[in-house]
Amino acid sequence: MDGLLLNTEDIYTISLNEILAKYGKGPLTWDVKIRLQGLPGPEAGKRVIEHYGLPITVEEYEKMSVEIQTSLWSSCAFLPGALELIKYLHLKKIPIALCTSSNKTKYHGKTNHLREGFDLFDAIVTISDPRIPKGRGKPHPDIWQLGLKLLNEKYNTNITPEECLVFEDGIPGVQSGKAFGAHVIWVPHPEAFDILGDVDAVLEGRGELLTSLDKLDKAKFGL
Repeated sequence: MDGLLLNTEDIYTISLNEILAKYGKGPLTWDVKIRLQGLPGPEAGKRVIEHYGLPITVEEYEKMSVEIQTSLWSSCAFLPGALELIKYLHLKKIPIALCTSSNKTKYHGKTNHLREGFDLFDAIVTISDPRIPKGRGKPHPDIWQLGLKLLNEKYNTNITPEECLVFEDGIPGVQSGKAFGAHVIWVPHPEAFDILGDVDAVLEGRGELLTSLDKLDKAKFGL
């Protein structure tokens, strides 16, 4: 969701830079940020604290982040091609699940003013869902497994991971989608392209790279 459907990654950058500046650190660079995308908040906070040597706990980091971000969520907007793709899949009656590393509170803060798109999903899974074991967020596949389970239950189908497309913007999410067994469509932030490194090594033949969701060749995937 973040950085794929919504421009929220820019909000995360703003809040993180505010925290770093408070301790004379930063600014955040993309070689660090790309490793944080898609991670659950506490895990991302832990990595930030360790990388920059911040004299705070993960709990303190989370508290500061939430305070900054909450005031900015209302400015969230769909990224190019995102709303159009959601509406297209819904119209074609292709089952779609949203599986996000945001907790339930953050999810609603980001999406309450964007219901025209998010109400079209057949299943919504946030990282705070009790059915996801603690510590099993991305890059683990559990969140996708639950999303697929909910789709199969809703439609009385037996869709397999191999029949699924996973859309992601960050490396942890790509790793998660591959571990799930799906074909991954990787859509990084435009500023991340210069530091992606060996794209083929990340995708391992189980996905492809797009510059934007509006560049998706739907016919190629039978959509």
